[in-house]
Amino acid sequence: MNLNVLLGRETVQAMVDIEIEKTQESFHAYAVPANFVAHEGDEVWLHGVPTDIAFGTQMVMQCRATVHRANALGRAWTRFTSLFELTELYEVGFQPKDAIDNGFVTRSAA
Repeated sequence: MNLNVLLGRETVQAMVDIEIEKTQESFHAYAVPANFVAHEGDEVWLHGVPTDIAFGTQMVMQCRATVHRANALGRAWTRFTSLFELTELYEVGFQPKDAIDNGFVTRSAA
């Protein structure tokens, strides 16, 4: 193992499959690695992906990515802190599509 890997300086160029949808049915963006595996703590920078698309648009494309690999300490820290970050997912709320279509959105008193 070389010194760059231990210090977290390893940088890899890769390709990523991108799917973006901004419609009434779905609002999402997925980035799926095409030829690499991202690990805990790695940073993946996408190049050439649009930051804003028009409503009603679906896009599928492939773009270049720069992957900055985390070192061993960074991976361990990410694993440890992720145990506490999981609770943030519990704060997400969902409304039935019918309630949103009718313009009625309930708010819970917290």
